[in-house]
Amino acid sequence: MSFFRKFIRVIYEFVEAFVVSASVFVVVYLFLMQPHQVSGSSMYPTFKDKEYLLTDKITYKRTLPKYGDVIVFKAPINENFDFIKRVIALPGQTVMVKGGHVYINDQELAEAYLPAGVITYAGEFLHEGEPYTVQPGEIMTFGDNREHSSDSRDWGPVPLGNIVGRVFFRYWPTSVAGVITNPVKAAN
Repeated sequence: MSFFRKFIRVIYEFVEAFVVSASVFVVVYLFLMQPHQVSGSSMYPTFKDKEYLLTDKITYKRTLPKYGDVIVFKAPINENFDFIKRVIALPGQTVMVKGGHVYINDQELAEAYLPAGVITYAGEFLHEGEPYTVQPGEIMTFGDNREHSSDSRDWGPVPLGNIVGRVFFRYWPTSVAGVITNPVKAAN
């Protein structure tokens, strides 16, 4: 076999491997999971600025989000941006912020994932002491860093159609890499 034929064969095998790898990556990225980078401090201390997360894009195709899940969704104000927030209220539930606390269906929400002493203030949409019933096809999300988070308190509910997926893994920095679980489910 000549050098030229060997060279062409190596190039062909390289291109073939590249095309197969790229195809697998595209399928995974489009349909199964997607990387996201945390931008800002709205989810501190759960997530810090510049951390990298993987988002599961298939779970919510079969089921609704659950209270306590951390999700990625298209920002209601500008869908060119993705937000990372925690699910606080689901369709049919009534949410209210009163006296620095969150209430769901008139019961104070136990938020074990927040540091002690965190105060939740009302916003432009969710006013102090005024209940809001989450409609079918939407959820309410809050950032864990309540004083520094633009969330459903300010711009209202998130349409279910805007959800990209559920955060399930932090991969950077490696010192805190690991599976992300719903702390509410883990406590029960």
